[in-house]
Amino acid sequence: NSTLNNLKQIEYFKITPNNKLLLSLNFGFKRGPSRISAARACFSNMDVERVFHMSGGVGKTSYAQNSSLQKKASDMMKHITIETIQQVYHEVTAKSLGIADLGCSSGPNSLSLIKDIVEAVEGCCHKAFRPLPEFRVFLNDLPTNDFNSVFKTLPDFYRDLKKDKTERCPAIFIAGYPGSFYGRLFPNNCLHFIYSSYSLHWLSKVPPSLYNEHGKSINRGNVYISESTPPSVSRAYWNQFQDDFSLFLKSRSEELVTGGRMVLIILGRIGHDHVDRGNSFFWEILSRCLAISVSQGEIEEEKLDCYDVHFYAASRNEIEEEVRREGSFELERVEMFEIEREVQRGESYGTAVAMTVRAIQESMLYNHFGNGINLDALFNNYGKMIDQEMAKQEIKPITFLLVLKKL
Repeated sequence: NSTLNNLKQIEYFKITPNNKLLLSLNFGFKRGPSRISAARACFSNMDVERVFHMSGGVGKTSYAQNSSLQKKASDMMKHITIETIQQVYHEVTAKSLGIADLGCSSGPNSLSLIKDIVEAVEGCCHKAFRPLPEFRVFLNDLPTNDFNSVFKTLPDFYRDLKKDKTERCPAIFIAGYPGSFYGRLFPNNCLHFIYSSYSLHWLSKVPPSLYNEHGKSINRGNVYISESTPPSVSRAYWNQFQDDFSLFLKSRSEELVTGGRMVLIILGRIGHDHVDRGNSFFWEILSRCLAISVSQGEIEEEKLDCYDVHFYAASRNEIEEEVRREGSFELERVEMFEIEREVQRGESYGTAVAMTVRAIQESMLYNHFGNGINLDALFNNYGKMIDQEMAKQEIKPITFLLVLKKL
């Protein structure tokens, strides 16, 4: 009976590269004690894949309710995404288009983007008097992502597509595809277009070289690169980004058809210096807030010293260098954006940023510090600090948009 009860929790399936069918169950089972010592408590590659996810559901602190900044950025760049998918369709004229959203997360943003893509291709077909292709859509994220919240919105998605249409809707086949995009996900030459928004700045793991031979962090008191970190810290992050981004490009090159495109939206930085009042500064604020939690006895200082984020804000030169070095893609376009401040429901900009960061980091913070950490207090302080710093000087996080063509 327990087996049957567990089978009721089946959510999605995937075909692995070796063509074995795997049933992926709900990941709500209790986890055993960690094998990593509390003194070190650094994340391995498997730990990140097992733990990291945006906050699921539709509650007040969920990613679904706190991803408006990402949606605004996506909307700002939507015209480039639409131009790219239209170009792909004109060049390949496939009867079945393979599309993947890598890092789809659990909010409404992914299906909104898919709707825009489908309607853009429909427009091309009408103008050229061509029959509509079918769409194979793969929504990818790590296995602990709340795919169910995405699936629950599918009826609304299909209903919106049919609205005000006199002709039949195209055939759209949507599937959840759990797994890390740092490695192969799909069969050879099955995709025409890949989209990834605000995902590739997340590394496959915390760089192992941030820890010395005794398992102690060389970046004590900081969760990311800061003014007080030694040069070896930024080198460790850069090396990890090189490894990950190169593997990502190689894997996607085998899955895309020749001439297929990728649109990648990724956080970055303007110049050579890793420390600026951009994306790195948001991590500096988190380090300060965690230090307050230490001073109030909520968390252990030793645990703060070994908490490092698996994140890297690359520069334009670094990204271009890796694309050239890997060699499978032509970098057709690079755009840099600064997202304007947005305030909703009468809240401050600091509160909006704090809620966004919480929705992203909550799973990792609870896993590392335990349930004793007071996230309400932590991110209340975070929002206040952002507002205080903004009153002194602007914080300008940088976003890059890349368009890559498979050679």
